[in-house]
Amino acid sequence: MEFEHEGVRPRVHPDAVVAQTAVISGDVTVGADCQILHGAVITAEGGAITLGENVIVMENAVIRAVASAPVHIGDHTLIGPGASISGATVGDEVFLATGTRVFNGARIGERSEVRINAVVHLRTVLPPDTVVPIGWVAIGDPVEILPPHEHDRIAAAQRELDFPGFVFGVDRDTPDVMVQLTERYGRSLSRHRSDRAL
Repeated sequence: MEFEHEGVRPRVHPDAVVAQTAVISGDVTVGADCQILHGAVITAEGGAITLGENVIVMENAVIRAVASAPVHIGDHTLIGPGASISGATVGDEVFLATGTRVFNGARIGERSEVRINAVVHLRTVLPPDTVVPIGWVAIGDPVEILPPHEHDRIAAAQRELDFPGFVFGVDRDTPDVMVQLTERYGRSLSRHRSDRAL
């Protein structure tokens, strides 16, 4: 199903195939020969989303853009079931496996592989041909690729990347950080109130 969001309609190439249960909302461009499968959600919330040619977005994957972080997905890229991409740039011929998470400001180079349940964190840059192993975490620029049991190193890098500040504009050290974050983000998301099904 397609939705007009803030007066902008999705643009889907006539050769693309979009499942009836997929959702495409707002400033989204879907290129030729793309396949968007059941339950996928592609939502432009103030920032544009562009899918190149021959992109496959599998079941229940989520692609989200915001004003400060648009999304570009390169040609011949496969986004696996249940994967999530928020405000990132993904090069050509990339494989994002089942359950991967890619966060705002990340850049994934051509021909890279992010394997099952792996994470590419906020503002992380993967050079071309990089592999992030199953369940591992890629973080930073230059990138460090860490196993999940190295929580202390991951947490230290995350603090430097400042997720609440970078994504939501909220000081992480504020005592009511979650109150500020949810109220600010909630106001932003409420813009969907006036979306129109096409």
